[in-house]
Amino acid sequence: MTMFDTRTKLSRQVVEEVRTHLPDKIFDTVIPRTVRLSEAPSFGQTIFQYDKLNPGATAYRNLSKELITRFNLKDN
Repeated sequence: MTMFDTRTKLSRQVVEEVRTHLPDKIFDTVIPRTVRLSEAPSFGQTIFQYDKLNPGATAYRNLSKELITRFNLKDN
């Protein structure tokens, strides 16, 4: 789930519906909508280069850890 806006009821409802209908297909990590995530590509940078402490960067780090765990990948 990406571009999640905590301020809207619609975002929460969409996540809830998707989790209900596809529980084994959805990751726990939700990527929030942040201005910094939108700005980073304009500067030719990843979010980790642009603002590594941004909540979006933290969410993408958490998602990568979740991917590694779920698919038994090696963490290099």
